Amino acid sequence: MDFEEILAKCGNSSRYQFVLLALYGYLMVVVSMHYFSQNVISFVPDHWCYHEQLENRSFAEIEKIYSQFEKPSCTRLEKIDEDGQNHTLSRERCNRWIYKYDFGYKSMNTELNWVCDEAYKARVGQSLFFVGSVCGTLAFGLLGDRIGRIRALILANWCGFLGDFSTIFAGSLTSFSISRFISGLAADANSYLMYILILEYVSPSLRNVGLNTVLGSFYCLGLIGACWLAVWVGHWRIFLACSSVPLLLVTLFYFLVQESAQWLVTRNDVDGAIRRLERVAKINRRQVADKDFKDFRIYCEQHYRKDKNQEEHAKLLDMLKTPRMRSTAFKLLLIFIIIVPCYNTIARNVEGLGISPFIMFSLNALTLPPSGYLQGLLQDRMGRKATAVGWMAITGIFAVAAGLVISQGSNRNVLLLVGLTMAARFGVSIADGASSQFSTELIPTSVRGRGVAVVHVAGFAASFLSPYILHLGTYYKPAPSIILGLLFLSGAYVCLLLPETRNKKLPMSLAEGEEFGRGEGIFDFLRHMFRREGSKSEVEMGPTIVEEDTLINKPV
Repeated sequence: MDFEEILAKCGNSSRYQFVLLALYGYLMVVVSMHYFSQNVISFVPDHWCYHEQLENRSFAEIEKIYSQFEKPSCTRLEKIDEDGQNHTLSRERCNRWIYKYDFGYKSMNTELNWVCDEAYKARVGQSLFFVGSVCGTLAFGLLGDRIGRIRALILANWCGFLGDFSTIFAGSLTSFSISRFISGLAADANSYLMYILILEYVSPSLRNVGLNTVLGSFYCLGLIGACWLAVWVGHWRIFLACSSVPLLLVTLFYFLVQESAQWLVTRNDVDGAIRRLERVAKINRRQVADKDFKDFRIYCEQHYRKDKNQEEHAKLLDMLKTPRMRSTAFKLLLIFIIIVPCYNTIARNVEGLGISPFIMFSLNALTLPPSGYLQGLLQDRMGRKATAVGWMAITGIFAVAAGLVISQGSNRNVLLLVGLTMAARFGVSIADGASSQFSTELIPTSVRGRGVAVVHVAGFAASFLSPYILHLGTYYKPAPSIILGLLFLSGAYVCLLLPETRNKKLPMSLAEGEEFGRGEGIFDFLRHMFRREGSKSEVEMGPTIVEEDTLINKPV
């Protein structure tokens, strides 16, 4: 009796699984608030250099006076004429500003006057946040395979709390950069470890639509909550204090969530795995015979006896020692290198909209629940591969079409351009979620934490190209859209080369990973795409846990 069969007897779609989904929903709210606090504390409203003659003037009048100059936000005036036309420029640098606060919210940049010549300071701190995310993803991915998913998850969230809370007291570039680096250690690691654990306990019926809907809905709530919590408290320090405390509550997961039984098996701790499964069965009110657990023990001892030491001490580089696993690893890396920069480029392409960033964030967040639900629904009906390939291709077409509309340069195409851009944003959410699933499902359990960490880091590293892709638009406006379209189509082709994971027992050991999908053609998934549940091939498979249809990363 293998792991999937014993888990089905203990319950893979019952009380305990709903508890996991509820906790995952809470974690998504906390994670999104943590991730986007980086942006919220740095909002810079419209601002102009202070002058005593402007004290009793309206913002409209001030804007009109400074609009005559090339850099209205950083120009200092010596004298302001009453006629509003002939103003005398000052040779001194501006050291005080008038801010037009959005909803009265005072950000870090406005309090510390990190604008104009000192605007780089906030960018330095933000860049250290992403450097920290790269280091943290690798470090906690390694810990997740060494000390367990739950312990590593708690440590990651402690780093997030420490970094955010220490930022409250930052008053210099050095202290701000250090605190943001510590905060960045938690980014991504504070969510994907829980995702891996849920994937190893939850049935396909909950993974497909249920988990994706939970992720999209609660991530949306966290993003909207972060924006309007900032508006409500009105100050960036109070906002960080309020948003950082929920990270500490993740510590309670240690008492509520069972460690991954699959991971314990790969660590040669079958007794520990059985204890966790017995607790799951008790929570789910299932009666599992002792004989079933004995059969599971025998299966583990027989199946992993030859290479148990190898799996217990398995290293990520061991994936590169066999040809098929090496090919799969490079394909996964390539997919993340393509999809993550595309996602970030589309998410950042919001300049010139002329609305409050709080409202813009909220509008972007509202696209997440429907995209998450549709992704789960499609993967439930069509499978992972069809969803990833299809939506990468569709999003690529949308992006290229947007580039063609831009090249026309006509105002009558504005609505069409906005429609295509929003369609691309919706599509990239689905494509990103579906492709992320490959990394978790195809990487064997014994190195899954480290493997997922590495492909995520590759994507984050490649995402540094996003600003440069957007910058190409200054030379040729359709260039960013055309490049994105070509990248999406390339990603769709790479996905075609990977095996489908729908209705298959996923690999736990490196040896199983090497054999997974052997002999499968790149278009074989089309024959089974619309096969109904309960068909002959699925019945013959037995009560298998299908690693399906979930979404790791948070849209940005």
